[in-house]
Amino acid sequence: MAKNTHILLILSICLLLRLSESRPPFACDPNNGATKNLPFCRTSLHIRDRVADLIGRLTLQEKIRSLVNNAAPVERLGISGYEWWSEALHGVSNTGPGVKFGGEFPGATSFPQVITTAASYNASLWEAIGQVVSDEARAMYNGGRAGLTYWSPNVNIFRDPRWGRGQETPGEDPALAAKYAASYVKGLQGNFAGNRLKVAACCKHYTAYDLDFWNGVDRFHFNAKVSKQDLEETYNVPFKACVSEGNVASVMCSYNQVNGKPTCADPSLLRDTIRGQWRLNGYIVSDCDSVDVLYNSQHYTSTPEDAVADTIKAGLDLDCGPFLAIHTEGAIRANKLSEVDVNRALGNLLTVQMRLGMYDGPRQPYGNLGPRDVCTPAHQQLALEAARQGIVLLQNRNQALPFSGRKYRTIAVIGPNSDVTNTMIGNYAGIPCAYTTALQGISRYTKAIHENGCASVSCTDNRGFGRAEAIARQADATILVVGLSQAIEREFLDRDGLLLPGHQQELVSRVTRASKGPVVLVLMSGGPIDVTFAKNNPKICGIIWAGYPGQAGGTAIADVIFGMTNPGGKLPMTWYPQAYLAKVPMTDMSMHADPGRGYPGRTYRFYRGPTVFPFGFGLSYTKFRQTLAHGPTKVLVPYTNSNTFKNNTMIMSNGIRVSSTNCDALSFLFHVNVENVGDMDGTHTMMLFASSPSVGGFGEEKRLVAFEKVNVVAGAKESIKINLDLCSHLSIVDRFGIRRIPMGEHSLHFGQDLKHTILLHNEVDEIKY
Repeated sequence: MAKNTHILLILSICLLLRLSESRPPFACDPNNGATKNLPFCRTSLHIRDRVADLIGRLTLQEKIRSLVNNAAPVERLGISGYEWWSEALHGVSNTGPGVKFGGEFPGATSFPQVITTAASYNASLWEAIGQVVSDEARAMYNGGRAGLTYWSPNVNIFRDPRWGRGQETPGEDPALAAKYAASYVKGLQGNFAGNRLKVAACCKHYTAYDLDFWNGVDRFHFNAKVSKQDLEETYNVPFKACVSEGNVASVMCSYNQVNGKPTCADPSLLRDTIRGQWRLNGYIVSDCDSVDVLYNSQHYTSTPEDAVADTIKAGLDLDCGPFLAIHTEGAIRANKLSEVDVNRALGNLLTVQMRLGMYDGPRQPYGNLGPRDVCTPAHQQLALEAARQGIVLLQNRNQALPFSGRKYRTIAVIGPNSDVTNTMIGNYAGIPCAYTTALQGISRYTKAIHENGCASVSCTDNRGFGRAEAIARQADATILVVGLSQAIEREFLDRDGLLLPGHQQELVSRVTRASKGPVVLVLMSGGPIDVTFAKNNPKICGIIWAGYPGQAGGTAIADVIFGMTNPGGKLPMTWYPQAYLAKVPMTDMSMHADPGRGYPGRTYRFYRGPTVFPFGFGLSYTKFRQTLAHGPTKVLVPYTNSNTFKNNTMIMSNGIRVSSTNCDALSFLFHVNVENVGDMDGTHTMMLFASSPSVGGFGEEKRLVAFEKVNVVAGAKESIKINLDLCSHLSIVDRFGIRRIPMGEHSLHFGQDLKHTILLHNEVDEIKY
């Protein structure tokens, strides 16, 4: 027996070694006698020294051809060409040229679109998805079908409900987007204690980018006018988390200008902030052809050489596009740029490649991963679980849901999204392992009769409505699956309005009127939809938002409708009424309301008007009760700067600058008990909101500061620990972009019903009392 075990162990080791050597080495092939002993190939040396050695061996033209996404090979040094552009927004994607499906890799696990998984409010799920995606990415790299640098995630704020790319983001809230960003990046990159990378993630598009094409304005020509307050308080928050908490290996600058400067040519944004303040350990890349855009479309510089000099000196390292390859040598010849500047950019790129193990020869980390590690049952199960957790129950009139297959033996399944496949995976997707449509999922529970009603989500006519009404009259219940698709919202296509497209509203109303039994409305979309008409229709008992639920979306939708899954998702964005749009041009970047000009503000933090469904809303089939078990009521906020202490009048009126106190000592635990008082097991998202004393007219708005998800068995109680970091969670940003902690009473809202007050005071108060 021991002998057999020994033989199996040897065979396993041999298999791992064979798999790790299946791809020709990118560089440092031990069979290449000319390079195998060069210092940049020695893994025993520090990466910094290896990079310096390699840069010293390259000619200027070789360096320049390495500053673009399709980097050229350096054959005399045994270095292969490399395509930097790969995508992995919610699964390995062939959107970029770095990934090619086929052969042993026909597809990859396609998770729900980001806006859907964000609705789970589950950071451990986001990291687990990142781990699976990077497993499959490494497997495809080993098979020669993908790269190791993935330009994901998209962490822009979903500021305007019309934005076609809002679906790619974690939603409208900076704290939610920041947590998602750091979690997904950690999952992708491996979250190692050392400096190594599993794959290199990239947070995009920095910064204040959330307009593609609206009312004749496009992203290539848009100048986003953003206040210092909004930049610090909203737009930059997820990017800072990417770098400071997620240790992301790359940040992508955007097409648009911010306050008159292209982001890719702004040293304040790139060199001073990303690399200086946040300490990026990695590279900065342009959105594709951004350098060309700032010269040829925005006319920001008078010559292409100036465009090269401005971007590289600002902190850009890599150009997605050919511009730097064409014009960098001319910029050096014209003394607008030095070779030292090129070396600095190239050093950042080579460092990331070496952290990935690309210069370590054939013995690659994760070299054992191969075709059998893509689309595994476990990976596909996680995609299903992610869809289940992201689905949001918006209405459940008279607790009509969940349905019983025994009670409703025949169900009419109707709508343009009822039997779709591609729609479910959203944009920036790859080729899924398999699909389950809503119709297929529902058919597993009961007999389904089906009509699309509309040929597509555009629903340009009502010719098929009669057949849809006919089956609704026959069936015991009706499920309508409607909404949007990439034909309505996508990159370079912002929406004109928030209503259902074409004649979809008419379809819903007519089928509901004809239906013999109860009606459930399922919405597939990235952005919010004004479905006030359905919300007010007494025959529509249930409304479900499924987002774009990924390859297993149909199973997840059916599992929620029939009670196999208790829904626990919460909206990551506000659902506004159609009338809201008339007051907010997409080009207005202001977050705060301005009553003087009739501007209502944006997102739940600053908008106080009516909503269809509010941010954070989502129902369950059970009931939860929260109680606060432990938490401080009074906290002393000390000064670290004696001059600050002396100027106590300023402190009392403006609050303490975060930079003037010891933030490491200002972290406190709150213990919240969550009891499931219903009769069904379920998951509960404890959302902690804070509102602060006003500083200069700012800070009183309620804002999300933390959240935790917990599963609670019916009749049981679980305890949640929430860490409150005063500098991050109870600070506000003044109009100068300075983060301050207001003194006085701060209100903490644990969900809707539980409120707690915490008093922050300082040495001035101590003397006073």
